[in-house]
Amino acid sequence: YGGNPEVNRYSALKQINRSNVKNLAVAWTFDFEDSFPGSQIQATPIVIGNVLYAISPRSRVAALEADTGKLIWKFGPVDAPTRRGGSGTRGVNYWSDGKEARVFAVYQQYLYALDAKTGKPIPGFGDNGKIDLRQGFGRPPETLSVSLSTPGVVYKDLLIIGSIVAEDLPSAPGDIRAIDVRTGKVCWTFHTIPRPGEFGYDTWPPEAWKHTGGANDWAGMSLDEYRGLVFVPTGSAAFDFYAGDRHGD
Repeated sequence: YGGNPEVNRYSALKQINRSNVKNLAVAWTFDFEDSFPGSQIQATPIVIGNVLYAISPRSRVAALEADTGKLIWKFGPVDAPTRRGGSGTRGVNYWSDGKEARVFAVYQQYLYALDAKTGKPIPGFGDNGKIDLRQGFGRPPETLSVSLSTPGVVYKDLLIIGSIVAEDLPSAPGDIRAIDVRTGKVCWTFHTIPRPGEFGYDTWPPEAWKHTGGANDWAGMSLDEYRGLVFVPTGSAAFDFYAGDRHGD
């Protein structure tokens, strides 16, 4: 997703250039047939081999033959309400160890691991193929709104993700989490709103980590896989535009 681990969306290929781009013509189209008034697609498909993986306005996933647009499989949970409004998610991510391959996609508050060949959830990942992104914040999950707008980055056997959360209170904190691609287990968490003993805790109001939310990475992140570093931009803490309840740096 984003072209490479650094997510700089750049290609050195020269076959298409400024002199001939005007000659491009549509080779095929594919319609998810799930648009709705006000819907939009901000997604960037990915291509692995001859398979294109894309996501729809209602966060349904499809695998297509990249040269013909023929549908290979389509996935859309039936146990969750239809997503309405907003931009949905901006894409999917992919992992393979050379023997098996998985596509990671988000629907509502659930992160799914799908078999790249069949589109079926992988039973050994989380709870029958999915994990609930609202879990693990130390707050009642049913009170939180947590999803992904961008699909994170893959580093070795980890999927590192941010979140999209409410921009007013109550809101989940913008924790950065590394998910084991095989099991769905959270391997590590970075608290963008620091907890006691963590760097920067003394610059926030006392116990802000217990009630403040936001400071989340919704726009995506960039990976330096050689040095093992991930660069994470964040939004502001909640409230998004009114800062009278926060004083942190």
